Amino acid sequence: MAKKEETISLIDTFSEFKELKNIDRTTMVSVLEESFRSVISKMFGTDENYDVIVNPDKGDFEIWRNREVVADEDLTNPNMQISISEARKIDASYEVGEEVTDEVIFAKFGRRAILNLRQTLASKILELEKDSLYNKYIDQVGTIVNAEVYQIWKKEILLLDDEGNELLLPKTEQIPSDFYRKGETARAVVARVDNKNNNPKIILSRTSPIFLQRLFEMEVPEINDGLITIKKIARIPGERAKIAVESYDDRIDPVGACVGVKGSRIHGIVRELRNENIDVINYTSNVSLFIQRSLSPAKISSIKLNEEERRAEVFLKPEEVSLAIGKGGLNIKLASMLTEYTIDVFRELDETAQDEDIYLDEFSDEIDGWVINAIKSIGIDTAKAVLSAPREMLIEKTDLEEETVDEVLRILKSEFEEG
Repeated sequence: MAKKEETISLIDTFSEFKELKNIDRTTMVSVLEESFRSVISKMFGTDENYDVIVNPDKGDFEIWRNREVVADEDLTNPNMQISISEARKIDASYEVGEEVTDEVIFAKFGRRAILNLRQTLASKILELEKDSLYNKYIDQVGTIVNAEVYQIWKKEILLLDDEGNELLLPKTEQIPSDFYRKGETARAVVARVDNKNNNPKIILSRTSPIFLQRLFEMEVPEINDGLITIKKIARIPGERAKIAVESYDDRIDPVGACVGVKGSRIHGIVRELRNENIDVINYTSNVSLFIQRSLSPAKISSIKLNEEERRAEVFLKPEEVSLAIGKGGLNIKLASMLTEYTIDVFRELDETAQDEDIYLDEFSDEIDGWVINAIKSIGIDTAKAVLSAPREMLIEKTDLEEETVDEVLRILKSEFEEG
């Protein structure tokens, strides 16, 4: 009965291995042979005189032991040697110095040997699965995958791909308005593959600019065909995005192609990104024009560029300022990210108003010196310049409290009202 159980146990070991995914035949045979040799080596101190033949298709194996024939009185190592009297029981023609090869029945090694084999195989199988998973996904970094939501935790979501591999979508890589239920399908881009201590973790992202780029490549054939190129992307996930595109064919309007007839191409992307507003603009290497387009829908009057510091002073009519800044400062923030320029927005002033300007230092009796220095540190040093700058920009760039900025604006306004 025990032998039958041991045989079944060995067959189970093989069938487990045969069902493994993504493991080629050569690797399978090699790992099985290694596992047998490991157990033999532990039992006899060496495996060098053993031949292991594995047949993964049938799920069986053979082990043959090679021993040298020695005189009965010279027998010192029964694993490597066989006495002449024992050898002649196998075949009467054996002589001293010849080699005897006989089959070893693994089940006779006992239950402990079989358990040892199963444990060795299990650990090697686990290593192979990890290597297979790592190799599969390291080549897929930057590509979109669809996976089933399996478990939802506070800091991340566990997903399973078609083969049951585990993928992770951290909270930080989710769009703020993302909401999933168990069993639903989620779409994301493979952001990276961590492999600490040979324990691969596949990290997905829905907030990466690459995710937006891949969605456009899927929806817009001209991008996939290389007729239109995505030059730059700036995203505030779930809120708004700006994407700069360029066409290599004068007959193709890159913006129109990306948006589609009545928005047909872009609507699917917007839905996937939880109604993230997407501005598609024409790329140009002309920095001034690129900044102007990136601040759309605002219309710019003039721009002063400082290419060394990568700063741009943008002047607009008062009614255009709020459009340039956008809700919550999103438009100007995305324009800065897209163009890689720090953009400062100013209201346009007429020449007579500029002639009547006053330096901020002259208000030191009413405004604290550290407040004046904070405003001057962002390149604004006159009263009119402060009054022409948007309040939101002053608060954000000077890092001053709202009440402080409002008090400064009140003091400066009163000065010109008195004038």
